Amino acid sequence: MSSEDKEAQEDELLALASIYDEDEFKRVDSLQGGETRICLELPQNFKIFVSGSTTECLQNSGFEYTVCFLPPLVLNFELPPDYPSVSPPVFTLSSKWLSRAQLTALCKHLDNLWEENRGCVVLFAWMQFLKEETLAYLNITSPYELKMCRQENGQSRTSLFPVNSELDCCGAAGAATAQEEILDERAVQDVESLSSLIREILDFDQAQQKKCFNSKMFFCSICFSEKLGSECMYFMECRHIYCKSCLKDYFEIQIRDGQVHCLSCPEPKCSSVATPGQVKELVGEELFARYDRLLLQSSLDLMTDVVYCPRPCCQTPVMQEPGCTMGICSRCNYAFCTLCKMTYHGVSLCKITAEKLMDLRNEYQEADEATKIFLEQRYGKRVIQKALEEMESREWLEKNSKACPCCGTPIEKLDGCNKMTCTGCSQHFCWLCMGSLSRVNPYKHFNDTSSPCFNRLFQAVNVDGDFWAAEDED
Repeated sequence: MSSEDKEAQEDELLALASIYDEDEFKRVDSLQGGETRICLELPQNFKIFVSGSTTECLQNSGFEYTVCFLPPLVLNFELPPDYPSVSPPVFTLSSKWLSRAQLTALCKHLDNLWEENRGCVVLFAWMQFLKEETLAYLNITSPYELKMCRQENGQSRTSLFPVNSELDCCGAAGAATAQEEILDERAVQDVESLSSLIREILDFDQAQQKKCFNSKMFFCSICFSEKLGSECMYFMECRHIYCKSCLKDYFEIQIRDGQVHCLSCPEPKCSSVATPGQVKELVGEELFARYDRLLLQSSLDLMTDVVYCPRPCCQTPVMQEPGCTMGICSRCNYAFCTLCKMTYHGVSLCKITAEKLMDLRNEYQEADEATKIFLEQRYGKRVIQKALEEMESREWLEKNSKACPCCGTPIEKLDGCNKMTCTGCSQHFCWLCMGSLSRVNPYKHFNDTSSPCFNRLFQAVNVDGDFWAAEDED
């Protein structure tokens, strides 16, 4: 290796390392060579369309997606000792979405660029051509349709052919075979299957868009400050952008309040909702677990065929069979009635607890005729009538009686003095203050000047239809 060639190679490799970042250019330390990953500049709204003739292709036929980035072209090169004075770089050119015929055409053009610049370094010119002129050179336009085939010289192998380019290889088998004979060995088609191609295209596009987003500055309309994209987040549907700090506080408040369906864009009248992945990125594990649980529960609540196990320690969702009132918990094996949530009772009427009598009465009184018939069939007409009567009796007793301070028996006062005797336990008590009285001398309570009911034995007594109140004595 001449000193001139060695110096030219070192200068070229150092220049490329300073121009491109590590993702685009990587030098191999063991030899004079390296790898460049070249992302093409796609026009706006660039679409790809994938179809095929194999079983796998038929399952994925009609796939169309708008992309901003496609997986890069990979140029691996090694510099001979007599480069650039005599020999060109030794290279391979690979791609996931270009056919070998297209890559062969690019390899031939790289050879032509070397011939035009023989004796000069050429790697930068190659990289610029691949980055800026590949689409125009191969006549690639949107939508870019790819076709996957599995036949090559009688052997089963996955091949990719572009449909809408000048190098269309989807003709007869003879034409494809003829083209295989002139394909450049340096052209490498790096694709395994249609599904892997789709996955890699989408993953790379998403990763590159995120990388571009992270490097830009955005204005948060909540805290009114500019921040890097790496400190921001955008809603998928509306693309409105806010800083992660503001969204974190907003999400945490909503989740603590149980409003898991309100994690929408803060922009007024915007209905975009944050994805679970975005929520998980911002809030802690404990809050996300609560969010996930409430989101699942709210979804189950909307399903008419899902009920919950009534055991407080279980609460497992149970699928309800149509027309059946029996539910069996898959976790604790508890068999229960899906109507009253009590132990399953077969064709017998549902029983109702005393605590729910008031609710049943109110529901029955406010229901329409169809609902009343359903409630009568569920609990029995006699049970409902009894509930109505008991509730009316309870309301009457609350308004017209007082409970004995000793045993709680309801006592109604029709006439007489304010010294009362309970019919249940025979306890004497004062009707005015409801205090218990002495069995030996119950009237002492009304004669003692220190008593709050002094001289009030006959207060509010009905005499000949009129109430009379005794006057306090001095």
